[in-house]
Amino acid sequence: MSAPVIAQKKPCVVELEAGKSYWWCSCGRSANQPFCDGSHKGTDFTPLEFTVSESKKYGLCACKHTKNAPFCDAAHRDLN
Repeated sequence: MSAPVIAQKKPCVVELEAGKSYWWCSCGRSANQPFCDGSHKGTDFTPLEFTVSESKKYGLCACKHTKNAPFCDAAHRDLN
């Protein structure tokens, strides 16, 4: 499997609504970061569907190397 594109080396802070479905971009190619826009088509990547239980701001991973997708775990700090 190829490596994802690093969209940016900091989280995308977004307001999310409880119970609503979101699709997190796992490939890094989406122009609508951190959300999927279908740019993964033709790659080995698939977007991750997720919901949150509380409406508030969240830090979503944009470097695509988190171990806690879709949420930022500060993995971007270890990237070159």
